[in-house]
Amino acid sequence: MKDQNLQVEKVSDVIKVLQGGIEFYEEAIKEIDTNHIINVFKRMISEKENAIEMLQPYAINEQGEKETDADWMVSTRKMYTKLVGKMSSDEDHTYIKQLEEVEDRVLEVLDDALSREQPANCLTALRQVRARAQQLHDEMKALQEATS
Repeated sequence: MKDQNLQVEKVSDVIKVLQGGIEFYEEAIKEIDTNHIINVFKRMISEKENAIEMLQPYAINEQGEKETDADWMVSTRKMYTKLVGKMSSDEDHTYIKQLEEVEDRVLEVLDDALSREQPANCLTALRQVRARAQQLHDEMKALQEATS
């Protein structure tokens, strides 16, 4: 019975960061020339879209409607990277470095949501998304190190 009284919290924040990440990866694809990196970025977009699809019902429960906004911190990082990338001799690495920071942000907001008391089914979904997000973070970290 306790689970019935729990409210979904912070899931909309997770979705905002994921949405911002998708927009950032889409922008990066336009600026990157390396096919391997483009394919990694496309897969990251797909994974984030899957996570949003899994979490969107909980955002609706939390706020009464689908979450469609992007996180302002991710959007600001995207603009900064675009500017720095134009001045950098290694634009690929500049984007990879900043996108790895976005993956850090994804883990942060997921950990915040997981630290709240959530309904059991929401908690299960958040844990699944968190596990996959850790794998994506680790992949971007490895890509960052490989391109340094």
